[in-house]
Amino acid sequence: MSTISYNNKIFKPVSNTENGETSSETIFHYRQNKNILTATYSGGKIKSGHLIGLVNEAGYTDMRYHQVNNNDELMTGICHSVPEVLPNGKIRLLETWKWTSGDQSQGTSVIEEV
Repeated sequence: MSTISYNNKIFKPVSNTENGETSSETIFHYRQNKNILTATYSGGKIKSGHLIGLVNEAGYTDMRYHQVNNNDELMTGICHSVPEVLPNGKIRLLETWKWTSGDQSQGTSVIEEV
């Protein structure tokens, strides 16, 4: 099991590539049970979103997400995150992601624990 726990953590994006829908207005509420990671999120361009994934021993995540945006479009994708523990003890996630809907484009984002 991971030495990093995401359970009951809240994250906000600090950067995202142009083709992404999350922004600093998007709030993620993470839950973790053993190696299973789930989250709900909303805000900014996103009405409602969910993710589910697996966490390895180093805290790396392999996730799938789906969300409804403000245009009432159902969007889906894959995200892989690499954790970094900041000097203040908070977690930063360096993410690479790919849409599995829409234009199938990919991007990178960074989210940090609030």
